Amino acid sequence: MFKKTIFQLHWFFGISAGLVLALMGLTGAIYEFQDEILELINPQMQVERRDAQVLPLGELAARAQALEGKTVSGVYLILGDGDPARVFFTPPPGERRGAMRFLDPYTGDAMGEPRGMGFFAFVLQLHRFLAAGEVGKQITAASTLALVFFCLSGLYLRWPRKALNWRAWLTLDWAKKGRAFNWDLHAVAGTWCLVFYLCAALTGLTWSYDWFRDGANRLLGDAPAGQQGKRGEGRGRPGGQAPGSVPTAAPVVDFDLLWNSIRQTAGDRLAGYNLRLPPAAGQPATVFYLLEDSPHPRALNQIQLDTATGKVLRHERYADKNLGPQLLISIYALHTGEYFGLPGRILMMLASLGMPLFFITGWLLYLDRRRKKREIRAARVGVAGDSSAQGWLIGFASQSGFAEQLAWRAAGQLQAAGVPVQVQPLMRIDEQALRQTRNALFVVSTFGDGEAPDNARSFERKMLGQRIDLGSLHYAVLALGDRQYQQFCGFARRVDAWLSGAGARALFDAVEVDDGDSAAIADWQLRLNEVTGTRGPLEVAPVPFDSWPLQRRVCLNPGSQGAPTFLVGLAPRADWCAGDILEVLPRHPPERVRRWLDGHGLVADAPVTLDGLGLSLLDALCTRQLPDSFVHLVGLHPQALLDALVPLGMREYSIASLPSDGVLELIVRQEFHPDGSLGLGSGWLSEHAPLDAGVRARVRRNSAFHVPEDDRPLILIGNGSGLAGLRSLLKARIAAGQRRNWLLFGERNRAHDFYCAEEIQAWLASGELQRLDLAFSRDQERKRYVQDALGENLDELRRWLEQGASIYVCGSLVGMAGGVDALLLEALGEQGLADLTEAGRYRRDVY
Repeated sequence: MFKKTIFQLHWFFGISAGLVLALMGLTGAIYEFQDEILELINPQMQVERRDAQVLPLGELAARAQALEGKTVSGVYLILGDGDPARVFFTPPPGERRGAMRFLDPYTGDAMGEPRGMGFFAFVLQLHRFLAAGEVGKQITAASTLALVFFCLSGLYLRWPRKALNWRAWLTLDWAKKGRAFNWDLHAVAGTWCLVFYLCAALTGLTWSYDWFRDGANRLLGDAPAGQQGKRGEGRGRPGGQAPGSVPTAAPVVDFDLLWNSIRQTAGDRLAGYNLRLPPAAGQPATVFYLLEDSPHPRALNQIQLDTATGKVLRHERYADKNLGPQLLISIYALHTGEYFGLPGRILMMLASLGMPLFFITGWLLYLDRRRKKREIRAARVGVAGDSSAQGWLIGFASQSGFAEQLAWRAAGQLQAAGVPVQVQPLMRIDEQALRQTRNALFVVSTFGDGEAPDNARSFERKMLGQRIDLGSLHYAVLALGDRQYQQFCGFARRVDAWLSGAGARALFDAVEVDDGDSAAIADWQLRLNEVTGTRGPLEVAPVPFDSWPLQRRVCLNPGSQGAPTFLVGLAPRADWCAGDILEVLPRHPPERVRRWLDGHGLVADAPVTLDGLGLSLLDALCTRQLPDSFVHLVGLHPQALLDALVPLGMREYSIASLPSDGVLELIVRQEFHPDGSLGLGSGWLSEHAPLDAGVRARVRRNSAFHVPEDDRPLILIGNGSGLAGLRSLLKARIAAGQRRNWLLFGERNRAHDFYCAEEIQAWLASGELQRLDLAFSRDQERKRYVQDALGENLDELRRWLEQGASIYVCGSLVGMAGGVDALLLEALGEQGLADLTEAGRYRRDVY
């Protein structure tokens, strides 16, 4: 609700204040380089530099008064930059400002009036007041406040899940079109400009509101407000008497004594000064001066002088101040970017020129939302009596096929109750399908740490970012995940929250399943029975684990710097297809269990019953998790102890062979715990399981990674043990006579880690493998990975894709698969990669 409110405020203020901010941005960009533009169009105003010193203040003031016949009230001069001196005269009674003249600082001669001054004065009036006086000032002030809100709310609204990924913040996908491109442009460009807009807005508010300026003085200043140097500029016209005020005695001014004090106080590094004389006697003169080594052109020092004697009454040095007071003095420099030199001014100008972009894209997005709302209202009227809405829609998001299996299992349960069902992957479910459906089930797997499976990424991108009305939809969610990840069932929870936020009503609370927990799945089935009216639970027996004899295991990388990797062969007990998964129930080695029993004073040979079989406690505990803490188990007899412990979870391995090979092969890399002990699954298959002993396992169909049915080209990308899944796919393609295959494989060293090298080289030599690219990271000084090999062949990749090729990736998610995904995203664009995924031409089996 909070985010929705922020969103509503963001667009409401955007369509109301956006035009004003666009005008302020354009005028600010024009005014940014006023001095340079005036110099360019007024070459006659440039002062010829001379070896002689500029006229002393007293002589320059005397010549000015002689030329104009009026009393000088201020002088502004930057030494040695080729600009004329600006001399200000006392305003006539009742007026606020007097005349200003440009003089040659070396001769005191008048230099006329530069062209363009009136234009820039008007631009400044537009920028600050919309050229509408006090009313315009209030409008620009409110719009500046709105800009601060836009920056902060925009940052909140677009905060990505992968906040540390700079690409998520700063890269623009030029392949997008329509609303998606407008939103991307609005959000990404806003991120680029965020710091500049905040800086300009927060400094601009000091001119807009007294309360803001006073607050800034109290927060940053080291002296009472008003003593910081008003507005921190030190540049401009000295003030005159207020209209209608009673004339007061003019001050006695000795310009020579003032000049001597300025030179003595500033020293030889004086680069410029701005003298402001008081309007009445008894008040000090104020001088802002700049030194040659000042950090920026607004890093001004301040002197207050007695006008008659030149005595220094007060002296404030910029360099002596703390950061807060320095920032107060530098407010104008921060506002224009001048604080950071010429690069800062250029960047601030570019950001200001970009301000209309947000007004335009914001309006386009707003109009698009309005149009879609009208379409939704019209569509809802059109489908109100549609009988097809009485059927159930089952959507699934599956990375390895388990969620798809459960979706079809739920479909069978509903059909048994006489309910028509339609089963679709989430990527094929759009807004119209959801609006036309009255009842839906979502079987949603979470991939990795909170991410969407590959076949649901487009659903997340297209649907979860939309705000649609699903008030007529009833739904239930079965969430599949693994609690070892921090974002357990993260994607499923986002889908559930989005459906609820869209007004859909849950039939019952989401059922969350940890690592295939059968009790949770049974609870899901019972809840469906209650909804559909089926009497009694519909039992769907899972495929049982069978005993697969371990025939052989061969180390593929003897002498490798990496962990030992084995080719493990099991005698077949079921059929499978290339791309399928073998689910293995590992066991602890007996020595590990015996140590745990001895440590807790338990008898290893105590008899217990497991699945109806009589076993010793040691043998039975080889299948159970052995907790470090024993407090909750103290005093339990052996059978109760066994029943209290959680069974070991299954491990999944990509199958590396075909049934026609007569052996089911796996490629297993040994994993090690921090204490040096072998990982459970890899240790069981590669070392602890005795040869010829049975390994409890079962095949799980992974249709999302099966080979294409046609003869399209195939690009196979993987690293390490990920070669297993690719090897089975290659074998299937070769067996079918399909030769357009390209393999990209990476590991550490070619001499030790080129798994199945003879077999792969033979395929390459025979033409059954058309192209092979290898990346061995440690064979050269600079590490080179499989994603680098792919990046070096982008033109070839595009040619294969143009010929209809599919990409299959198998291996580690962190590093290889993520790098390949990022490379494809950069090469093809977000829409291109999404289209490839939705067409089933980009498939991954990663872990």
